[in-house]
Amino acid sequence: MNLIPTLFSAIGNVIAPSWSLAMPPQGLPLSRMAPLGMLLGLLIASCFTFCLSRQNPEFALTNTEKSSTKETERKETTAEEELDPEVLEVFHPTHEWEPLRPGQAVPAGSHVRLNLQTGAREVKLQDEDKFRNNLKGSKKGKRLNINTNTYTSQDLKSALAKFKEGVETETSKEDKARQAEVKRLFRPIEELKKDFEELNVVIESDMQIMVRLINKFNSSSSSLEEKIAALFDLEYYVHQMDNAQDLFSFGGLQVVINGLNSTEPLVKEYAAFVLGAAFSSNPKVQVEAIEGGALQKLLVILATEQPLTAKKKVLFALCSLLRHFPYAQQQFLKLGGLQVLRSLVQEKGTEVLAVRVVTLLYDLVTEKMFAEEEAKLTREMSPEKLQQYRQVHLLPGLREQGWCEITAHLLALPEHDAREKVLQTLGTLLATCRDRFRQDPQLSRMLASLQAEYQALATLELQDGEDEGYFRELLGSINSLLKELR
Repeated sequence: MNLIPTLFSAIGNVIAPSWSLAMPPQGLPLSRMAPLGMLLGLLIASCFTFCLSRQNPEFALTNTEKSSTKETERKETTAEEELDPEVLEVFHPTHEWEPLRPGQAVPAGSHVRLNLQTGAREVKLQDEDKFRNNLKGSKKGKRLNINTNTYTSQDLKSALAKFKEGVETETSKEDKARQAEVKRLFRPIEELKKDFEELNVVIESDMQIMVRLINKFNSSSSSLEEKIAALFDLEYYVHQMDNAQDLFSFGGLQVVINGLNSTEPLVKEYAAFVLGAAFSSNPKVQVEAIEGGALQKLLVILATEQPLTAKKKVLFALCSLLRHFPYAQQQFLKLGGLQVLRSLVQEKGTEVLAVRVVTLLYDLVTEKMFAEEEAKLTREMSPEKLQQYRQVHLLPGLREQGWCEITAHLLALPEHDAREKVLQTLGTLLATCRDRFRQDPQLSRMLASLQAEYQALATLELQDGEDEGYFRELLGSINSLLKELR
């Protein structure tokens, strides 16, 4: 509401009587009237100022609202000046909560909270081990520059334009050095081919190499040394299953099989060496070898007088051909293979071959047993293969050919490894040869002698702290065999 007219009217009502009173009567001295006039003037000025301040705040002597706003702005300006992003004072927290003053920065990983009771921010270390490296090297009073380089929209547009134009970014010195090192160590394939052509060197595949070796071996113009060298190199390649299959795909396998007919013992030896490597765990090559007459040729070499080194390689090829191939085992029995092997082990100076033959017989017997058990348990074996194994009558043939006595007498071999293999074979033949073993006095004496020998060796093993030693296992096999023969 408008207070100015009301106040002026009230002042008029006060002044009028006062003025009338102030009019001095006649005879009142002027010195008495002067103070009264000054008092009335001050009263009028005060009332006028008060009315203006109430009517328009712009004329007020003090403005509370604006003063508070200016104070807040001043504080914010001061805070902004203290929080200048260019430089901040680093606060070094401890493991206890400490108040954080305005304008202080904390290291990365510090734990900061707002104390609701005091309204102050507090900080402490979160994990000493985790942030030790961040605090290491920091000193009190050091300034932290938190001003990061940022990209403006114009910078991004410029980079995008360069990218569209195909301008590559400048490679760092490290990348350039690495590229230079790679170029120094490696050369392009085109340059290598050109160099090989200049040197008359042709890069051949394994197939091409085997064809070249077979041609050299089969050539009538090649010397014996060249033929042996060709077979030696060929053996290296046919160890790989694919290469061995490639060998018979172009007729090379049959050429090597025919090499078993050579009059040169070295040719027979190295031809058998190649065949043994090609037959190993390779059913396709084994089938091709049986059809190519390899089994008959191998047995002929073993049955005739040949150097011991040649018979070793031929026996190796025979073992590779028979293992895991029941059809070849059938043909082996039909061709009199057991008789050939019996004659081989009974020759003088063939003890090494005798151990290999016994190991082969043990493998063939256990292989058939495992095939029967696998067929009963899993039924994963094909009926045809199982039927082939059942047609391999190996144990009856061993009994008929006198292998019970031959194997038992091989315990006289001096090597522990040979005795171990013979004991394993005797255990496998126990069900077939039990009565023969009991009737053989030489076997009983041999087992008793070995029992005493290995008992002493097993005792030494126990004294050395070996709970399960090699000789204790051999002693266990001897004890089990003696127990079965009682």
